[in-house]
Amino acid sequence: MIDIPCRERLIAALDVPDAGQARAYAERLGDAVRFYKIGLELFTAGGYFELLAWLRGRGGKVFADLKLYDIPETVRRAVANLRSSGTEFLTLHAERSIMEAAAREKGALKLLAVTVLTSFDQRNLAEMGYAGSVEDLVLQRARAALESGCDGVIASGLEAPKIKAAFGERLLVVTPGIRPAGSAMGDQKRAVDVAQAFGNGADYIVVGRPIRDAADPRAAAEAIQATIASVFKD
Repeated sequence: MIDIPCRERLIAALDVPDAGQARAYAERLGDAVRFYKIGLELFTAGGYFELLAWLRGRGGKVFADLKLYDIPETVRRAVANLRSSGTEFLTLHAERSIMEAAAREKGALKLLAVTVLTSFDQRNLAEMGYAGSVEDLVLQRARAALESGCDGVIASGLEAPKIKAAFGERLLVVTPGIRPAGSAMGDQKRAVDVAQAFGNGADYIVVGRPIRDAADPRAAAEAIQATIASVFKD
């Protein structure tokens, strides 16, 4: 697998209403988490880039989960603005012309293409007019992402083995929809647990509610870190 510091493989989603709560949550997590995802909820609350800089100033890494989807020129210009923000990862939807435009401006920023949301299943794809399987669409979009200059994909742990078999270390696989044993599924439909995600080839996992909604979020994060360490021990 790609050489990544073990404790950076967990990305904690700061899915809270505003930047003040995000700071308080990050402080509560402490050194149990080194990598954070900040997404649309915080982007619409104000103070997004100040929060990003604050997290970076504390030594954290940041994943801007903005799922860009617009005409290629607009996405290109947005990526040009974001590449100096200090974020490690940026998400966009896996449409070829959009990915190609973004890749032209990414610099050191790593682009992650969203294949199929983990809250979608076969029925959702059928409603959108796609007749193939979820797995086929994920692999099709992963190939397009690689060919377009993206660095990785957002994909369920269920499809991670096929992505790694097809593309190896040429694409990072970042897996959301993580549900440790005993966690509620919520709106996730294609979820896996921590060990399964990494066993299937994920390079990083993104965990939101199972940490945020735990009685002790730091302890929940440390439990996940312990599972990750057990997966990667020599």
